[in-house]
Amino acid sequence: MRISSFPGKILGVATIVASICAGSAVSADSFTLRIASGHPKGPAPYVTAMSEFFVKEVKRRVAEETSHKVEFIEAYGGSIAGVAETLELVQSGVIDFGGYCVCFEPAKLFLHNFPYYEPFGPQSSTDAIKAARMVYDEVPWLSEVMEKDYGQKLLGLGAWDNYHLGTKMEWNKVEDLKGVKIGGAGPNLPWLEYAGAIPVQSTLPEGYMAMKTGVYDGWLMTPAGYNGFKYYEPSPYYTLIGFGAMPVVALTVNVAKLNSLPEDVQKIIIEVGRAWEDQNGAMMDQSQAKGLAALEENGAFIKKLPEETRKAWAESLAAFPAKEAKEAESRSMPGIEVMNAYIKASEKLGHTWLVQYKVD
Repeated sequence: MRISSFPGKILGVATIVASICAGSAVSADSFTLRIASGHPKGPAPYVTAMSEFFVKEVKRRVAEETSHKVEFIEAYGGSIAGVAETLELVQSGVIDFGGYCVCFEPAKLFLHNFPYYEPFGPQSSTDAIKAARMVYDEVPWLSEVMEKDYGQKLLGLGAWDNYHLGTKMEWNKVEDLKGVKIGGAGPNLPWLEYAGAIPVQSTLPEGYMAMKTGVYDGWLMTPAGYNGFKYYEPSPYYTLIGFGAMPVVALTVNVAKLNSLPEDVQKIIIEVGRAWEDQNGAMMDQSQAKGLAALEENGAFIKKLPEETRKAWAESLAAFPAKEAKEAESRSMPGIEVMNAYIKASEKLGHTWLVQYKVD
């Protein structure tokens, strides 16, 4: 599937890039960089921040602080890179910068999905990103493997805001979800085991039509995404469960491209990448609030899951983190270290887990 379409896409993009370069002479101190994401601006706030903050800030600072100039070719919404292709296209150098959810790389970036393996974590994106950054700093392997194995440097972390559940039909008991087909990104689908729902692997751009046509009847999604992609139209019932904000978005740059740039330009790119990370938490928390308000305005039926049900749901997943940590260890990844680090980092930021996960 993805592999068969990949070479053609690379050739097509290479042709486009070649024609752009051939059509305009680039001076020695002028650089044209390609940045892409499979998600679109607007419905995916982290992509909006890539365009409105990262791109603009790099251009501004390079112009003001160096003798160089940079321009960006921006390609979002899958126009060059699909959501499950961005890592590979950065690795190959077809694009220079990529923004993507690591959830679409379950094999290559299995352990980078650690927040999904510990549900009911920090409820705010600000805290979730801070906790994830503490883990990345404590376990350098997470960043190093991206450079060593995939030829790209992690510039910053982003997040999806707090995950809840939207469905076509109203439900009042967890048992009502038994046998109901629910879409999700992949690493979060095991959350549905407690409810007996049928998990379906999918992507955000596919979700609307899939629910409209009955491929599945609900979606695990954040308020910002649920509203931005208009999921409230086919599935208007939105239940606040609070699986947690998920800091699983990465902004990366091809290492060879980065190293080919002047040192002062490299420094600015790295600094702006971290600044992009620093603003993502507050941006996503604001986006969640706006998303909930917009869902209500757009006619969605919103209700909150009782706390005792949330706790029972969390208890049903008590063994999930240890299971995924063990799987990571079997792949020669530091699963136990990473999973325990996220638990502790979240607690340092004031989070109280509904169940005390034991990972050893």
